[in-house]
Amino acid sequence: MNSPDTSLDARRTQLTGRQSFLLRRLNKIETELDAHEAKDFEEMATEREGDEVLEDLGHSSQHELRMIEAALKRMEEGEYGYCTTCGSEIDAHRLDLIPATPFCASCASRHDADRARQG
Repeated sequence: MNSPDTSLDARRTQLTGRQSFLLRRLNKIETELDAHEAKDFEEMATEREGDEVLEDLGHSSQHELRMIEAALKRMEEGEYGYCTTCGSEIDAHRLDLIPATPFCASCASRHDADRARQG
């Protein structure tokens, strides 16, 4: 499952480090969204555009946090590194790239195709 230089502890450290980064990012986003001082219409419009970008970043961060939390739970349960759909072992190189992934490459492709069809 793991490449020789990537132990479960190393992956856990990687995931918890990313988790901490994302939590700090969300805190900064929330602070920024709450700190508006625009006085005129033009400034408010500019702030609103910035808010949309920040909200998108926040949503993607929240999604990634959920994936990390699920991966850490799979570690606790001894199921990390195995596809949650088919049960196959996830290639170590895939875990190197996407350590929180719950899917092997084949199931990820099917999952993405299904999501694309749903719109």
